[in-house]
Amino acid sequence: MDLFDVYPLYDITPVKGEGAYVFDKDGNKYLDLYGGHAVISIGHSHPAYVNALTHQLREIGFYSNSVKNPLQNELAAKLEKVSGINDYSLFLCNSGAEANENALKLASFHTGKDRVVYFEKAFHGRTSGVVAVTDNEAIKSPFNIGHNATKVGFGDAEALEAELEHGDVAGVIFEVVQGVGGLDEATTEFYLKVAELCKSHNAVLIADEVQAGYGRTGDFFAFQKHGIRPDIISIAKGMGNGFPVGGILIDKTIEPKYGMLGTTFGGNHLACAAGIAVLEIIEKEKLIENSKSLFEYVKEKADKIPQIKNLKGRGLMIGLEFDFEVAELRKELLFRHQIFTGAASNKKLLRILPPLNIKKEQFDTFFKALKIALQNY
Repeated sequence: MDLFDVYPLYDITPVKGEGAYVFDKDGNKYLDLYGGHAVISIGHSHPAYVNALTHQLREIGFYSNSVKNPLQNELAAKLEKVSGINDYSLFLCNSGAEANENALKLASFHTGKDRVVYFEKAFHGRTSGVVAVTDNEAIKSPFNIGHNATKVGFGDAEALEAELEHGDVAGVIFEVVQGVGGLDEATTEFYLKVAELCKSHNAVLIADEVQAGYGRTGDFFAFQKHGIRPDIISIAKGMGNGFPVGGILIDKTIEPKYGMLGTTFGGNHLACAAGIAVLEIIEKEKLIENSKSLFEYVKEKADKIPQIKNLKGRGLMIGLEFDFEVAELRKELLFRHQIFTGAASNKKLLRILPPLNIKKEQFDTFFKALKIALQNY
């Protein structure tokens, strides 16, 4: 049986990971500055993480949500402590797309309305509802287009207000720092206005922290920098360090009803063990602080490279923008220097999303290779 060929796969076969490195089947070592789409938060094969999952698998790996799983409560309590936010409830699922689907559904349940507003360049996932609120026509099938979703300009509070005044908007979904869209971030004034407008028009404010959350931006959640309080927060990616887990944090003013949301695999014992281990390592090793301080180090390095026209993002959610398309540069870094980097919808942007425990010396390796690669440009 063949695989359904939808990925532009590189001819590389990673078989082992350690910290910020992966190794292929031939023993070649690659510096991972992409973390598998920002998933690897605490490094590959962290010993404490491996031990936690191994121990849990020896006890029980899975049972459904028809019975109680105390690990879910433990994960919720740990998440509240490490993130610094409270008065939320946690619903666990399996991925960022599923988290955002549940967020949209819950907003509609709560308000009784049927329309969602999203922003230009947004990316919220590849399942049906969230494709409708993703600004990428290439991934929208005719089935997806039927959803009641409206796009407005990112940072355009007046356009958002005009949509909310119709009275039929259940929720507004946004990324504080846009990931695939190119690491753009609006002003604090804009986010405060969005929160104010949602409150005054009875619309649910949904912060998609799937990529930017879990310390990646130098705050636990990217929205914390701007002093807003979303009604729903979606999480995934770095939450499980590669084990599939996602969730939504739900403000206590939104009341649950039996059967309103559901999932077969979400919040299973192994997923919770992974989630707890990640939070413990983030806290113990001060990885949020590392994320924040390393951005300043990267900025110093980037400022010395004239071909870099703009440094975008914050923390370890970084974009290096050039005045040329970077596809060939990415390939050269990968195949000549054995360094993984990422792309964005902005084809001139090199996206850097490494594990949060990456070290300065590893960034030195990257910038040395980048200077060599840029000699051809």
